[in-house]
Amino acid sequence: MTGFQNQPSSQLTTADAEAIRYLEQSILNGKHWYIALLETIALWDTLEETHNERICRYIIDGEAFDWLLLAERLCSAVDGLLPQDEKFDLLFHGKPPLDITRTRFKELIGSARYRQYLNYFYGITVEEALVLAVQDEVRKERSSSGYAKERDTTGEVYRRIYGASRGILLRNFRQEKSYPHIRSMSLLEMKEFTYWLFKYRLKHCDKARVASDTKKALDWLKNHGFPKGLISSRPIMFIESE
Repeated sequence: MTGFQNQPSSQLTTADAEAIRYLEQSILNGKHWYIALLETIALWDTLEETHNERICRYIIDGEAFDWLLLAERLCSAVDGLLPQDEKFDLLFHGKPPLDITRTRFKELIGSARYRQYLNYFYGITVEEALVLAVQDEVRKERSSSGYAKERDTTGEVYRRIYGASRGILLRNFRQEKSYPHIRSMSLLEMKEFTYWLFKYRLKHCDKARVASDTKKALDWLKNHGFPKGLISSRPIMFIESE
């Protein structure tokens, strides 16, 4: 594998066309579709493409592999061969149809993709969970203090985690990326912003605080049904990429 390449149009590269043929043939030959899917991920060549009029960026900031987005792309190519309930659980709930170990997952998608998967896991999945975990804390504190009405907790949550409001952080992110300052935010920009927040937190918080917040987020994921086999407890002081 030579690594992901940019593919601005919906036209498949030769390598990606072969990868989809491999996925289809593997399923037809009786291999479990999830195993075949992970093997195909290791064969996929394109970093970014436009598919069905949608921009699909599989690597965020050149470092974090959005494997479920690629899984969705590949599933659409062989949709008629997949159990719809299992596909739905994977793509919309992150629940795989097979319980495989992290080691097996790494073997199937390849070491390089797995390192980038870890960047996405910690930089986006865990970062989102941290915001939700702190949001739960703020709500419980307000409830115990006698606040009867639900109030927006966003400002307090972001100040506790990042030391600044979400609005200020978003403005800094967009300035750094040269993105327009508009009211709406696409899903892609939201993922990029979350990954930016992750790196911002690593840069501005001490190691003990980073470790504590990461544990809090991992506990939140475990308590809310995230597949245990895909949760890693590796140190996150370094961003790994190819």
